[in-house]
Amino acid sequence: MDGAVMKPDISPPTSPQTALKPVIVTVDDDPGVSRSVARDLRRKYGAAYRIVRAESAGQCMDSVRELRLRGDEVALLLADYRMPQMNGVEFLEQAMDVYPYARRVLLTAYADTDAAIQAINVVDLDHYLLKPWDPPEEKFYPVIDAQLDAWQRTDRRGTAELRVVGARWSARSYEVRDFLARNQVPYRWLLAEENEGAQLVAAAAEVCEMKDHPEGHVPADKLPLVVTSDGVTLAAPTSAQLAEAVGLSTAPTTDFYDLVVIGGGPGGLGAAVYGASEGLSTVLVEMHASGGQAGQSSRIENYLGFPDGVSGGQLADRARRQAQKFGAELLLACEVTNLSVKGQTKVLGLANGKSLAAHTVILATGVSYRRLSAPGLSDFVGRGVYYGAAITEAPSCCDQDVYIVGAANSAGQAAVYLSGYASKVHLLVRGDGLEKSMSHYLIEQIGRIPNIVVHTHTEVIAGEGDGHLERLTFRGPEGNTWTSPAEWLFVFIGAQPYTDWLGDAVERDRKGFLLTGPDLTAAGQRPRGWQLQREPYFLETNVPGVFAAGDVRADSIKRVASAVGEGAMAVAMVHRYLEKT
Repeated sequence: MDGAVMKPDISPPTSPQTALKPVIVTVDDDPGVSRSVARDLRRKYGAAYRIVRAESAGQCMDSVRELRLRGDEVALLLADYRMPQMNGVEFLEQAMDVYPYARRVLLTAYADTDAAIQAINVVDLDHYLLKPWDPPEEKFYPVIDAQLDAWQRTDRRGTAELRVVGARWSARSYEVRDFLARNQVPYRWLLAEENEGAQLVAAAAEVCEMKDHPEGHVPADKLPLVVTSDGVTLAAPTSAQLAEAVGLSTAPTTDFYDLVVIGGGPGGLGAAVYGASEGLSTVLVEMHASGGQAGQSSRIENYLGFPDGVSGGQLADRARRQAQKFGAELLLACEVTNLSVKGQTKVLGLANGKSLAAHTVILATGVSYRRLSAPGLSDFVGRGVYYGAAITEAPSCCDQDVYIVGAANSAGQAAVYLSGYASKVHLLVRGDGLEKSMSHYLIEQIGRIPNIVVHTHTEVIAGEGDGHLERLTFRGPEGNTWTSPAEWLFVFIGAQPYTDWLGDAVERDRKGFLLTGPDLTAAGQRPRGWQLQREPYFLETNVPGVFAAGDVRADSIKRVASAVGEGAMAVAMVHRYLEKT
């Protein structure tokens, strides 16, 4: 599919003969030129290289990062000089941080040759090409030949990589890959029964306490294997073990803080940035990966300041680095299990048996998608049934039908993203349309994509399969039912707050969302256990010094911008609390 979205071209090769193909990336905002460049590249180099093209530098950078996370090699970056928002030199400057060994070529008009010459020093440009390049045999291919030859001769052994070896339909293999991808840790995925994966399995059987098993065989409960860049092998690691192995912080540097933020979504990251930047000793504790549900979004197009949109992963990564720049600690794969109050100190119990203490706490634990109750589906979670975008699985959906349940923005964003891979995306909606719950821009976008089909008054009532999802049964508008082959179901329904771990310590509404500020006194009564003379601050819970921000708060606005704003506002309330204490 031609157009500005280049996702279809990133799909990994499907045959062993092409599995190691390096990539040539080309970006030009002129659709005609973009198609011409890609056509000429495929004609000459398509047998040995994958050609990935884009019509926006921002989209191209997202895809370059995705290629890096998947462990693909990029041999050549070819960028047009004149592009809006980010010109070709700026694009190459960013891309070279991700792929330092890729050859860099700038495509320019005659009037821009001075800029191209200056770029030689700015981005260590390897060559610049003038438009038009006809005939390519004389003006285009000799240049590309020379650059690819130079790349082939470059010693790239310094790019050691993390490898994950597992089974295709393994829920734990999916969880490990998702954890690494969402935490921006590059890795290469290998199937346990094929080529290099089988070799690593055979080697692991000799060292990972598996010598009693048949030669070259690793039992399912020992998969996936994670092989670090320095050769350390982990068999079926927990998230905490995995985080430690790849260098993510899992333990606090001290046992007392001014502020503990629980949850690494937009609200929590916003609180960490503002708390640390304003001088509070701040630690953020996240059970999975920074970004929360927003971090799984393929593209957020209505967030202020990003006219071309921004991926959830990119936004989360920037916020994480920003928080760390100001001195906030970020603990990953770290679960908080209880909250208690001792005098004015808040004590947080951790799943590993340790604890954290602080003057103040901001609860930004967000929400999770509700589970479908249809018979059979619970057996296939992580094996064809996914709650959330599961971006790591998208390339495997190529040329297949994909089913999405949901009618809000997260479902719409997933449908647009997956349409670049799947042959057809079926968006299943229980109501009579998308207008009540989805942003207008997304509805229009979906309407323009021919391989997205919206099914109203339709729901999934059963799932079946042998080892993984293979069939789904649906109920339609007239009550009629039918069964179709299906290996991919992505679910985006409802919002279930992650608050059960709080027990009775913090007041919640009947759905489990946290009550704060005026909501605690709406009935004219004081909050349960409230001993202070003042009323609770706006985002304060019934526990003085414990605040809530983002989707976990009752009646919050379910948008990224509002969550970030509440995170910042909660820090202002923390300052007010500390001043009065």
